[in-house]
Amino acid sequence: MQKKSLLLAIIILTISALLIAGCAGAEGEQGPQGEPGEQGPPGPAGRDGVAGAPGPAGADGLSYEPPIFVGSETCAECHQEMVDVFMNSAHPYLLTEVVDGQAPEFPFSEVSDPPEGYTWDDIAYVIGGYHWKARFIDQDGFVITGDAAQYNLANDDLEVGDAWVAYQSGEEEFPFTEGSFHTTAYSLSGNQNDLPGLMGTWAEDGVQCEECHGPGSQHVNHPMSFDMKIDRDAKACADCHSNGTVGVVEASNGFIENHQQYDELFQSKHAVLDCVQCHDPHVGVVQLREANEQAVLTTCENCHFQEEKVQNNDIHERINVKCVDCHMPRLTQNAIGNPDAFSADMRTHIMAIDPDQVGQFNEDGTASLSQLSLDFACRSCHSEGGDATVKTEEELIAGARGYHTPIPVVDDEPVDEGTPAETN
Repeated sequence: MQKKSLLLAIIILTISALLIAGCAGAEGEQGPQGEPGEQGPPGPAGRDGVAGAPGPAGADGLSYEPPIFVGSETCAECHQEMVDVFMNSAHPYLLTEVVDGQAPEFPFSEVSDPPEGYTWDDIAYVIGGYHWKARFIDQDGFVITGDAAQYNLANDDLEVGDAWVAYQSGEEEFPFTEGSFHTTAYSLSGNQNDLPGLMGTWAEDGVQCEECHGPGSQHVNHPMSFDMKIDRDAKACADCHSNGTVGVVEASNGFIENHQQYDELFQSKHAVLDCVQCHDPHVGVVQLREANEQAVLTTCENCHFQEEKVQNNDIHERINVKCVDCHMPRLTQNAIGNPDAFSADMRTHIMAIDPDQVGQFNEDGTASLSQLSLDFACRSCHSEGGDATVKTEEELIAGARGYHTPIPVVDDEPVDEGTPAETN
């Protein structure tokens, strides 16, 4: 029975295999390739290979070093003659360090003593000291104040002797904040020499060569490749010689305040001039006067030759009254001024005279008018104690009107049209 069952199973399997083989046909041709599937996730990164040999060195890159300040002594190595002349002007002495407790030396001036109660060992710097006045900075960097803290040097033009006067009386620990006007390469940051009273830092004391010409290291090292800055524009001078407000000339105590030469010049048509057309910035007016030389590069007559030919005052011509005596009176005060004599210690750069204007300032005396008044154009001589007779306002106006106007001539005879009265 079992044998029959096993035989039957074999027969069935054989028949099934034959049926399957009979149903499978021959293998057909391969169909077209399907579209690629999406990119699978990246596999893990392999290990770093062995570093290769170093390549050749690249070409040198460009380098740049900003110019630095090298000092006037370095400039003198090539420009000795110019520096020697410059060192007789006021600019280098706007701030002078006291060395080893010795009084500093100034051309044409002497400041022999510090304020009372101090010795030179107590003084770190002298502010100024050249020709006009001197102030003093103590060893902590603070400006010395008090009733006799400023030294005014004698002034021969005003016939005034030297004197100690007040400066910021009542102030204590008065810091020095004027480094931008008195030093070279001034920076607002820090404290010079770590003195708390010195606000800011600088490269050199006083206004030296590089304050106007810029840092000199590139020119020193490569003089054929780098020129120094030369700025002949009046605005360059105005960085120091201005109160910062063009159109306003500040005044006090009966005079124009100092450091406003550019503001004064800007009041008239002379504003089109550059300062260097009259002034050599390397040569101070004081040193030229001391040498009895012409104080400016050009004269008034070079431009105003017609006015020079016609001056309707015989006495002025006989005593050789100069243009600047009337057109640049001593209206600006640096240190000394005498309001009663209408004269201070610096000439103004306001030059046009208004023959009908007697007073010089606005109502509260804080600003000068744009033209010269007869008070200063005339009364610096025509006043009590002056070199000429005292004149009333009416006489001054009569003498000023038409001063440079040619007198009409008919048949070789002058026509009397009320020409200015002769004054002495």
